[in-house]
Amino acid sequence: MGPSVLFLTGKDSSFPVSCVLLTGDKMKSVPLVAALPQRFYTVVTDMSFRLPSFAVSTDGVCSGRHGCPSPREATPETNHTYYIMMKKALLTMCAAFALNLCPAGAAEPAQVERPRLVVGIVVDQMRWDYLYRYADRYGDGGFKRLLNDGFSCENAHLNYVPTVTAIGHTCIYTGSVPSIHGIAGNDFIFRSTGRKTYCTDDATVHGVGSDNAAGKMSPRNLLVTTLGDELHLATNFRAKVISISLKDRASILPGGHTADAAYWFDSATGRWITSSYYRDELPAWVKAFNDTDPARRLLEQDWHTLLPSDTYTQSTADDTPYEDPFVKGGKPVFPIATSQLLEADGYGIVRETPYGNTLTLQMAGEALEHEALGQDSITDLLAVSLSSTDYVGHRFGVNAVETEDTYLRLDRDVAAFLTLLDEKVGAGNYTVFLTADHAAAHNVTFLADRGIPSGSWDTGGVKAALDSLVAADFGVQDAVQAVMNYQVFLRRDKFPDADAFARVKQALVRYLTGCEGVMYAVDLEKAGSAPLPAPVLSRVINGYNAKRSGDIQVVLNPGWYDGESRHGRGTTHGVWCPYDTHVPILFMGWGIRPGETVREVHLTDIAATVSALLHIQMPSGCIGTPIREAVGAVGD
Repeated sequence: MGPSVLFLTGKDSSFPVSCVLLTGDKMKSVPLVAALPQRFYTVVTDMSFRLPSFAVSTDGVCSGRHGCPSPREATPETNHTYYIMMKKALLTMCAAFALNLCPAGAAEPAQVERPRLVVGIVVDQMRWDYLYRYADRYGDGGFKRLLNDGFSCENAHLNYVPTVTAIGHTCIYTGSVPSIHGIAGNDFIFRSTGRKTYCTDDATVHGVGSDNAAGKMSPRNLLVTTLGDELHLATNFRAKVISISLKDRASILPGGHTADAAYWFDSATGRWITSSYYRDELPAWVKAFNDTDPARRLLEQDWHTLLPSDTYTQSTADDTPYEDPFVKGGKPVFPIATSQLLEADGYGIVRETPYGNTLTLQMAGEALEHEALGQDSITDLLAVSLSSTDYVGHRFGVNAVETEDTYLRLDRDVAAFLTLLDEKVGAGNYTVFLTADHAAAHNVTFLADRGIPSGSWDTGGVKAALDSLVAADFGVQDAVQAVMNYQVFLRRDKFPDADAFARVKQALVRYLTGCEGVMYAVDLEKAGSAPLPAPVLSRVINGYNAKRSGDIQVVLNPGWYDGESRHGRGTTHGVWCPYDTHVPILFMGWGIRPGETVREVHLTDIAATVSALLHIQMPSGCIGTPIREAVGAVGD
């Protein structure tokens, strides 16, 4: 038989902390874990007391006070009067409570309130300071709207290394880190077999919309669920989850295992494609959009500065040795003849221009319209990653006119997309967050020319030196499989003896620690006891996946990075330093309280925050915590 009486206890009726259930002559204290009126939870404790042990106090809390016998001393015989008084009081409260909770005609509990649509926007390689570096040149409808009408986490950081695209996008939508989610880099090695793999490679599937290798992709290397997966589970798969990016990994990993669709750009054909993991044929609307040849239409405009060239005072001169020109032997200057580059190099060139961002948001707009996202009471998820900022940053660096112009154009594109959301879904009916998968360093030569410590680490030279050391001291040839992700991967099959393997690692750690530009080298199996500062150590541990990461982690001095492929131009990312880890996190829209916080939060907190906002389970590997300041009613 169920409880016959329920009433609230607590000093503030707007936020009840517990209730009491009455069954026969027994009573149970029941805490409430959510505030009225949005949701009600009851978690029955294991403690059970005889009813006469309690009386109703003037502040609504049941206890052995105000003349009532204590719980341990009370008996039904000695407290019959209190029992009658208590039961009457409880029945009165129960009636009032029931009337308050159950309006006339209500047959079922109110539906959980959620936005119609959640939109995630990831700006690849966006440093946090870009929000302010070009602020006086942004319009009111893009980044400024997010800052003014939304909530900004001013001190948001990645809490792992290496800080690269695949890991960043996975972290955002899983709330997890490589140690758990398994995406240990853009590329990594399965240590059990020694097989190197790209993060989303999958030979068991084929391209849809393309017959080349670009379509042989899936999320099968991902070991945990994403926000989209959990939204599907929470809605019995009635929600729609769509993911879009120029980069395959930046679309596939955010979409998760159960995405309705993930689309990415095929540089060989200039078309948006997917794989047979998701579907057997492209939808008609994708085919129709592809048929308009949108990348060509954008590239044929050529790339001119958006504003007069002499106004780009936040950037270096247009022609500097820190930038990598599109044409070998040419100059990295405006205007850039993207129409000619299209004919010479193909559609892939759109990635390295701001038109790639425009193209991506056009595709997102098509999905919004034709997939009817946010058009019913079931919350949908649209994940959009803007990759061109990363390509432009790698080629030109963080101080170039090209980079500034890319962000000025992106600001306008974001403003137009937010306006489209207002029109299609309705302002206040959607929640949007904007963040980055990682940031980026200043060009090392740019820093050195200004007397700032910096340097370039030659991974190829390091690998050769380590191979020579092991061959000379231990008689093992070709011992190093790879140096990537700032980690050394040894060929473990060449060291069947565990003690010998430990001695080899110790020797390599000692050698690396003595190399110029190296601050620490850590045997990853012993990382927990490594003498590293706590913020660095925690990132190393979070980034280490025993089955997919290397054997030794290399931590470079601030200002240093792996420059082997950059030849002194452009920039890159991947280390623990703030210039690589400090990124924007902005929320706006339904359920978001405008404001900001300067306390440290992490990229892993995004998934936890969105899950809390939607009242769904966090992804299965989530280690983040909700950003309380960003959500809830004002005054909580």
